Amino acid sequence: MKTTTTTTTRREFLKKSVIAGTTVSAGLSVARFAHAQGNGTIKIGLVGCGGRGLGAANQALSTGKDVRIVAVGDYFKDRAKAGADALRKQFPEQYDITEDRIFDGFQNDQGVIASGADVIMIACAAKFHPFYAKHAVEAGKHVFVEKPNAIDSAGIHTLEEAVKMAREKKLSFLSGLQSRYCPQYQALVEQVYNGAIGEVRMIQSTFLRAPYGVRGYPNGMSELDVQVYNQYMFSWLSGDDFTQSLVHNVDRMTWLLGGKTPTHAFGMGGRASMTDRQFGNVFDHHAATFIYPGDTCRFYAFCRTETGCYNSYDDLIIGSKGTAYWNAAKIVGETNWQYEGPKLGGHAEEQAALFAALRKGERIDSGDYVSKSTMLAILGQIAAYTGKMISWQELYDSKFVFKPAPEECVAGIAPPVVPGANGSYPVPIPGQHSWF
Repeated sequence: MKTTTTTTTRREFLKKSVIAGTTVSAGLSVARFAHAQGNGTIKIGLVGCGGRGLGAANQALSTGKDVRIVAVGDYFKDRAKAGADALRKQFPEQYDITEDRIFDGFQNDQGVIASGADVIMIACAAKFHPFYAKHAVEAGKHVFVEKPNAIDSAGIHTLEEAVKMAREKKLSFLSGLQSRYCPQYQALVEQVYNGAIGEVRMIQSTFLRAPYGVRGYPNGMSELDVQVYNQYMFSWLSGDDFTQSLVHNVDRMTWLLGGKTPTHAFGMGGRASMTDRQFGNVFDHHAATFIYPGDTCRFYAFCRTETGCYNSYDDLIIGSKGTAYWNAAKIVGETNWQYEGPKLGGHAEEQAALFAALRKGERIDSGDYVSKSTMLAILGQIAAYTGKMISWQELYDSKFVFKPAPEECVAGIAPPVVPGANGSYPVPIPGQHSWF
């Protein structure tokens, strides 16, 4: 994946902005996809029964009575059963899960994929997102994969293979980077593409908030189970907050820049206050600067998970002729513009787009941003972890992986990190840590 300076014309934008992931005619019968096996249903299987997985399944089932949930999986059997029960209570007429279609363990995706589902929805520990997505596409399934779509450059290569294969098989591949399905953001990006702020010179993105996903340490759990239970606190399972949270911002800005990606990044980060065992081995603050070809634009990105601090989740884009305010969906400068329509969250809208396409015998293709935006977030995280100036191409070519690799994760493996003598987990030390 080479750094790209490709721009998008206004005509191309208008063609794609109604549905952010391009809708493509599949050249296949509606019966095969929208009415699987002639029974008038679209069957879905869910991998990952946490809050986001159940939320995505809920949104998919809400698109129409013709959608059925036929299988669920999770690392934890009790969470898989609880997820199935929650869906049964909310969608009794669309529930078609039997006891033998509730799967657990690191290989739970295999059971879900083999269950007869047409669409596999993946929202588990992000380490497995590209790995499971590739399995699903190999089996001929449409895929929805939650963000981040990968957590390391090895995962990016797997992700690209899955996307390429989905195109060859004429299958849908939808990313959980839902901002592209929000009409207010589509309108703002169109204004920028039309030159409302001139040339983009500087971007500031923030995702500053308190810690999230801290679940504690239930009695009787093995160290491995404790870490999977607290997946967001361990880099080997979920990356870090740059890939988990700030990936939304970097995706938005990659979109706004017409797909342009940086050549290098440098950053800083570490642990300042959230140092107890419950916070695993992730940083509680990151900052990265992304440098674009010709150094005509600098992108400054910040994330933090600490209590008692200033919170912010927004993007500020400064151009040669004005400034764009992302959340407010407005522009101030030579052109003064304010979006006046409905502001939507994008989660429900992307599922509606996917299932509407399947009913028409078309497919959703989230395109290159599936890997581009994810790679940009990984670049920022590793720049902060190492304290080095990191080249996009060097990191991509390295195919580094947070060990153990997904295929090495089996029941009873030794977790790659354990608490130190002080009870807390060791974290990367910038300037002393190398990842590739």
